[in-house]
This record gives sequence, structure tokens and C-alpha cells, in this order.
Amino acid sequence: MPIGRQVVATAKTVNRAFNHALADAGGSVPTWLILTTLRRDRWRTQQDLARAVGIEGPTLTRHLDGLEQAGLVARRRDPADRRAVQVELTPAGEELHARLLESVIAFTRRLTSGLSETEIERTKKTLLRMEQNLR
Repeated sequence: MPIGRQVVATAKTVNRAFNHALADAGGSVPTWLILTTLRRDRWRTQQDLARAVGIEGPTLTRHLDGLEQAGLVARRRDPADRRAVQVELTPAGEELHARLLESVIAFTRRLTSGLSETEIERTKKTLLRMEQNLR
């Protein structure tokens, strides 16, 4: 099998398994990305959050609507700029993030099972180089 086809097939398998692991823990990839970013930086603006997560503004708004309805995030107008909306994790959002983090750690262990640290680092470098070759 050509290397490009193998990378695509592997990426699909990893993506599907990662999505499944997060769903089993009560989340999704967008939820994981949003909660993780908010955990690092409190009261980020929606615009900053969209850039950090790599999600378009309207798509992020839809995700945040659902997360807010579920009580996982809170939004408020920025007191310094009423046009900007700031977002923060709630205690329930912190709890879900902790569950998702456990799932991500377990997934990573499963993904790298039987690989040495050297093999993992070499794989990371190889994948990064491939990505750079295509940019």
C-alpha cells in the first residue's frame, strides 16, 4: 500500500476510535477541544476561542449554545468591549473535562501500546515532516 494511502487509512481508524472514546465519556472532539482550551485560559473571547480551537465562528457558536444549555460553559459580554463575548468553564464543565481527560489518557495508552518512547518520538517527527512537506 502506498504511504499516503496508509496514512489516510490510519488517520480514519484513529479518528473513529478517538471519537468513540470521547463519546463513551460523554463528549466529542469539539467539546474536548473547547473545554481543554477554556481550562487553560479563563474567560476567553469567542473569537480567541475559535482561533485557538480551529473552528469557524458560527460553528463554534452552535457548539457553545449546546455546551451552555448543558451547563458546561458560561458566556458574558466583555465589560471592556460589549461586542465581545467571553466564555468560561462552569464546575460541570470542569467535571466533564476531567472525565474526558481520563478517556484521552486511556486512548493514548491504547494507541501507543507496545511502542517504545523512541518509536513514538520517531513517529511524531515523521508525521510532522510529512505535514511540513505538504504545506
